[in-house]
Amino acid sequence: MDELQSTQDSAPIVDLAGICEIADGVWIIPDSHRIPLVPNIGIVEGKRSVLVIDTGMGPKNAEMVLNAATKIANGRQLLLTITHFHPEHGFGHQAFAGKATIFYNRKQRDELRAKGPGYLAMFRGFGENVAKCLVGVEFVDPDLVYDGSATIELGGREVELIEMGPAHSLGDQVVWLPKERIVFVGDLVETRVFPIVPYFPPDDADVNGNKWIKVLRRIMALKPKTVITGHGEIGGPELVEIAERYLTEMGQQVERLKNSGVSEDDIVAQLGPMIRNKHPDWREPNWVESGIRCFYSTGYNAGATETTQ
Repeated sequence: MDELQSTQDSAPIVDLAGICEIADGVWIIPDSHRIPLVPNIGIVEGKRSVLVIDTGMGPKNAEMVLNAATKIANGRQLLLTITHFHPEHGFGHQAFAGKATIFYNRKQRDELRAKGPGYLAMFRGFGENVAKCLVGVEFVDPDLVYDGSATIELGGREVELIEMGPAHSLGDQVVWLPKERIVFVGDLVETRVFPIVPYFPPDDADVNGNKWIKVLRRIMALKPKTVITGHGEIGGPELVEIAERYLTEMGQQVERLKNSGVSEDDIVAQLGPMIRNKHPDWREPNWVESGIRCFYSTGYNAGATETTQ
C-alpha cells in the first residue's frame, strides 16, 4: 500500500516490458519506474506448476500478469498467492479465478472479507488513475487456505508460504524459496520508502510496530540472499536490516518521549522532521507521522528486538 494520501500523477500500471529472470525459473515483474501503487510481482517456475506472487491493482493489471504467467507456464498448472490483502497487491485476484489455484493464509482471507470493501472505497478516492484501475473489482475467496505455514511442491522446486502477521497487516505472509534463498516480503520491507504504517484509527489500527520488528528479525534469521520488496528495487538482506533498525529506533524514541510526559502531537512535531531529514532520499514521508502515532498507541516493547521463530 503506497502513497495513499497523495494524488497519483502516474497511472499504477504494471510494466511487463521490465520482466526479468533473477534466478533460474524465478521471474520478476518489477516496480522499475517506481510508480506509486505498482508492486514487485513474482512468477516462480516448477516442472509441474508455476506460482504467481501478487496481481497488481485491479482486474486489468491482473489480466496482464496472468497472460505473462500463462506464457511462461506453457501448459503447466498455475497457482496464485498474495503477500497481503492491500489493493495494489491483491485486488486483481478475480482474473485468476478458475484459471489458477488461489492459495494463501486464512488470516489474510479473513482480513480481506472484513476490510476489502472499505479499502476499495478508500483507494477509489485517491485520484482518477487509481479509480480507473479499480473499476469492476470483485472479491473472490482463495481456493485453499493454510494456518502457520505451508509448502508448495511445484515439481523440482519447493516454495514455503509463511504467515507473519500481524505486522504491516493482520495477514502478512512471506514467500520463501529455500534453495535459492530468495524471499518475497510484500510491504514488510520497501526500498527507499518510509515503512508504510497503515494506522487509521478507528477504521483500521491493526498494524503493530512491535510485532513488525519481530517479523523482520524472523526474516533475517532465514538468511536470505535476495529480498523482493513490496515496492522499489530488489536487494539483499541489508534491506530488511534497514527496515528493522528504522522501526526499532522510532519505537525507542517515541517511548522515551512518551514516558517523559510529551504529548502525542508534540512527539510528532519533534520527531517527524528529524526522521524525515535522516532519510532525504526516501519516498512517502507521510508515513512517518502514522508510524509515530502507532508506536504512541501501542507503546514500544523492548522485547520486540528479540529474535523469534
